[in-house]
Amino acid sequence: MATPRTPDSTRRSERSRRAIFDAALELVGEVGYDKLTIEGIAARAGVGKQTIYRWWPSKAAVLLDAFTADAGDYEAGLPDTGDLAADLRFVLRASVDEFNDPKFQAPYRALAAAGANDAELSADFVARLMEPGIKVYTDRLRAARDQGQVAEDADLRVAAEMLLGPFSQRWLMRTGPLTYEFTDTLVDLVVRAVARR
Repeated sequence: MATPRTPDSTRRSERSRRAIFDAALELVGEVGYDKLTIEGIAARAGVGKQTIYRWWPSKAAVLLDAFTADAGDYEAGLPDTGDLAADLRFVLRASVDEFNDPKFQAPYRALAAAGANDAELSADFVARLMEPGIKVYTDRLRAARDQGQVAEDADLRVAAEMLLGPFSQRWLMRTGPLTYEFTDTLVDLVVRAVARR
């Protein structure tokens, strides 16, 4: 007679975690951050709210983990074809598509708004999403400097922020449409500003 298998609690936990992430991302898009609740996430995920509280202290923490679980992988860095402007245009155009996607917009806007009133959440958001993003841009600019395309004395961190700051402000504050034309203009201005004379 076969012995019954012991259920794999790791697999069950991972299924629950994924269900919670999916529920949080769906619900924030449907009801917004203010109406998002742990109870609602638990009901949608088919888990008890105590399961959520065992892993996360707040809805913001759930949402940040859910959002970063599917965030892009920064390990590969930015493309390097030898043409800095073309590479930056390519990446920022892809970012335009991503930031204009409603599935991406809802959780990102919610986290940005929540972070404005929660210093700990903001610090976590910056450390897990913004800093890795800035680093890949500074790394690409450093490679361009090594190739003689960028001035030796250019502040690479500031140059990266010159690209990403206006992008983020336009999107977050809705000061204008986030378009390829806008990001191409940003790239042209920044590349011209840091170019080796």
